[in-house]
Amino acid sequence: MTPLTQVGMLVINTLVGLYLLVVVLRFLLQLVRADFYNPISQFIVKATNPPLLPLRKFIPGWGGIDIASLVLALLVQAIAIVLILLLNGIQPPIQVAIWAVIGVLSLVLKIYFWGLLITVIASWIAPNSYNPALILINQILEPAIKPVRKLMPDMGGIDISPIIAFLLIQVLEILVVKGLAQMSGMPSGLVLGI
Repeated sequence: MTPLTQVGMLVINTLVGLYLLVVVLRFLLQLVRADFYNPISQFIVKATNPPLLPLRKFIPGWGGIDIASLVLALLVQAIAIVLILLLNGIQPPIQVAIWAVIGVLSLVLKIYFWGLLITVIASWIAPNSYNPALILINQILEPAIKPVRKLMPDMGGIDISPIIAFLLIQVLEILVVKGLAQMSGMPSGLVLGI
């Protein structure tokens, strides 16, 4: 791989990866009905509206799920895969759509993993913080953590549900994401987030 190809891959991975993160966060924020007056939510909305508003004319929501933002995330991931393949002189195969789904699923799991880690650390450093980023992370995580908390016995005020959630995220990453990647023949390092 030439240095110019490496630079191209770095730029594609960074710029497209950051935008993909913003699009997936938009999907998750709407899915959990997070506070859209939060300044970080406002940034996410403004960054994703230009491509998302035209998509919504053709792709309606369904059951409270913003299908258009999910389709946008899959399109952004697929574009990144195609650009990386073309940059390396490889003709994009038919599996690009499957690889895009695997990449978005992997990114969602990573968002939950890192969000959970951030909230655990923040609970030690700044408990009951009203930081807009922490509030938003908690709003995204709470629907996923709540069922785990309900299953856990009372541990005398110590919440060990994040440990179980970390374990579940890792199991999903191994069984679902890596399993699907192997079954689809996806080369390693091709999809953002894997």
